[in-house]
Amino acid sequence: MAFWVYILRCADGSYYTGHTDNLEKRIGEHTTGAIASCYTFKRRPLELVFSQDFPTREEALASEQQIKGWSRKKKEAMMRGDWGEVSRLAQSAHPSTGSG
Repeated sequence: MAFWVYILRCADGSYYTGHTDNLEKRIGEHTTGAIASCYTFKRRPLELVFSQDFPTREEALASEQQIKGWSRKKKEAMMRGDWGEVSRLAQSAHPSTGSG
């Protein structure tokens, strides 16, 4: 069984990151507003802008949590597949604190 991390672009321009074991079903739930308490409920329509599969739920959840901590620019670089920019943004987010 595969597990997925996905990013949705909401109507207000914000991003929602989640994980699931059934991508098609979960996107359908977001799209139809099946879960009224979900962040995306009042931000429809939605567009799936990124998804990646993982072999385990733990890996998908870890990826989701990592992505949620990223800046908007870093998320957008990842969605474009610009891994050089992702790396550059990661380095600029954590400047060296070495002495001398």
